[in-house]
Amino acid sequence: MGLCKCPKRKVTNLFCFEHRVNVCEHCLVANHAKCIVQSYLQWLQDSDYNPNCRLCNIPLASRETTRLVCYDLFHWACLNERAAQLPRNTAPAGYQCPSCNGPIFPPTNLAGPVASALREKLATVNWARAGLGLPLIDEVVSPEPEPLNTSDFSDWSSFNASSTPGPEEVDSASAAPAFYSQAPRPPA
Repeated sequence: MGLCKCPKRKVTNLFCFEHRVNVCEHCLVANHAKCIVQSYLQWLQDSDYNPNCRLCNIPLASRETTRLVCYDLFHWACLNERAAQLPRNTAPAGYQCPSCNGPIFPPTNLAGPVASALREKLATVNWARAGLGLPLIDEVVSPEPEPLNTSDFSDWSSFNASSTPGPEEVDSASAAPAFYSQAPRPPA
């Protein structure tokens, strides 16, 4: 246990491995968002730490990160991609921390800066909104051009095709009427 150096002066067992100071959850979110933070006892057992994302092995400082309630830290893009690959009908308990298998979703009765920041981040994507009990966001899909509905035109003299036919289309179109202009033959 130690005392955080911030103005809140909270007693905490969280320790920033990079800066080697005790931190409270408020400092953790505000000032140590990309730092490896675990318990002080963990630091005493193994003061060596890996400053890379455990999913892509790229330094955490290089991209936007998100911290789970277990205090494990990942690039947001890596965690989001991994969770989005799970089937859509995955139960909230199926979304687990890739490091410790703890829950990704903070319990509803858990209050604190880390849980609040995580809920805010998770609320931006549909796979997590379902797990948080929030309504889904309409996903933006690139709109395909709608075909012209010919039944909407009452006056065909005003009908204008969206593009002019190319030379090869004109040649094939002029060949078609010659075939159909022949008089029909009666059956023998």
